[in-house]
Amino acid sequence: MRSWVIWATGVFAYVVAILARTTLGVSGLDAAERFSAPPGVLSTFVVLQLSVYALSQVPAGLLLDRFGSRAMLVTGGLILVTGQMTMALTEELPVAIAARVLVGIGDAFTFISVLRLVPRWFTPRRVPLVTQLTGICGQFGQVLSAVPFLMLLNARGWTAAYMSAAALGMLSVVLTVAVVRNAPAGTETAVPRTSLRRTLGGVKTVWSRSGTKLGLFTHMGTQFSLTVFALMWGIPYLTTAQGLSKETAGGILTVSVGVMIVAGIGIGVFTGRHPARRSDLVLVIMGSNAVIWAIVLLLPTQAPMWLLVLLVVVISVGGPGSVIGFDFARTSNPGSVLGTAQGLVNMGGFLVSMVVMQTMGSVIGAMGGYSFGSFRVAWTVQFAVWFIAIVGVLVTRGGARREARVRPIEVPVPTAVSVPGEGSGGGSSETVHRHSAVGGSDLPPTE
Repeated sequence: MRSWVIWATGVFAYVVAILARTTLGVSGLDAAERFSAPPGVLSTFVVLQLSVYALSQVPAGLLLDRFGSRAMLVTGGLILVTGQMTMALTEELPVAIAARVLVGIGDAFTFISVLRLVPRWFTPRRVPLVTQLTGICGQFGQVLSAVPFLMLLNARGWTAAYMSAAALGMLSVVLTVAVVRNAPAGTETAVPRTSLRRTLGGVKTVWSRSGTKLGLFTHMGTQFSLTVFALMWGIPYLTTAQGLSKETAGGILTVSVGVMIVAGIGIGVFTGRHPARRSDLVLVIMGSNAVIWAIVLLLPTQAPMWLLVLLVVVISVGGPGSVIGFDFARTSNPGSVLGTAQGLVNMGGFLVSMVVMQTMGSVIGAMGGYSFGSFRVAWTVQFAVWFIAIVGVLVTRGGARREARVRPIEVPVPTAVSVPGEGSGGGSSETVHRHSAVGGSDLPPTE
């Protein structure tokens, strides 16, 4: 039972990070008025946040490998709280931009820190499913931003809404300090200090593995469309181009959370049982995203409500689909560098999201501002990303399979078992030491 309590506390920290990440997306029009920001500047707001988030992934991964999940979650939470409080109190654009930079840094520390807890506290066969649950449960932060945060913003104003989000972040920090531990007692090993040159060499080694590249292209092609939609352009698109009210648009966004829960559980079970078919599933998800957007954008007029809901449903599958990329990283790298590998993978979708957001803002601004026609053109930039990602997956998955056959990585990985019905009574931890292929997985490394 202890493993689930620790995991749930980490997930709560991730929920708060998602809330912080998505608050500007649902308050974008209010932000434009508060800071007198045109579309291009408003997109720069979020792009800068995502740039910091993406570029912080490798340093965050290295720090995670050195200091562990608990310290990183606490540090990231405090940085997030500082960013949200600053956002709540300022009316100056430069200060607000600096606040979003802090949000990006704190956010970067959070998800991969929670992911690192999973193989430490759960049996190997449970890891794919619990990893998926981590990703999809964290998306409740999007519900918090789309419903209560937006309601508070409309009823009480900007400062009250953002200060409430900061208070929730402080609660997460306190719970993390009280509950989270990096690993069961006696299983965590000290990380030896190394020189900067050796550290950078380790990053290069992690990147040289085909499984790491496969994970990055997976994350890139599955995650970005939903990220761009939820963080920046979804609400403005649904309200100004498709003619919906802000409340209806926010309600449609909440549909994605339910979809991610159902899809994430299914994907977790599927990838656990059929590891050789993981990349095939990734290609299906990318293809379905491209098809649904093509259908919506080819319409000469506003789309019917059912089609807009279907659009959100389909792109929402990309959220849990992107978590497959972390599974590639886990089964291709030893546990001692898992934070670095997952940081590299996590860069894929967010770097691309940053580029797409900024490009869309420039297109919308060049075409005269928010309108049906400007959004219709702006969303087409997504198709270039899907082409690159699909080619990347097709190229790297063969190399990952050959690498697994020719050069398996054998490392001893202590795996903690503490689940109801297993170990000694559910409340204690039984540590199982075993040698397994790459990253502690007991599944055959096939991709």
